[in-house]
Amino acid sequence: MILTPELLAKLVCPVTRTPLRLDEARQELVSDEARLAYPIRNGVPVLLPRKARPLD
Repeated sequence: MILTPELLAKLVCPVTRTPLRLDEARQELVSDEARLAYPIRNGVPVLLPRKARPLD
């Protein structure tokens, strides 16, 4: 995983501007506030709302 704890601490949800949490098992960054999961592809977070998966 390319995401270091320092980098993860700086990333925020583009919709809500709240912190993201890493779901290593699914390779996603999760915004609990927006109920969205952003994919990580080849070690790069894809922080585009249209690419995010809605959480149930």
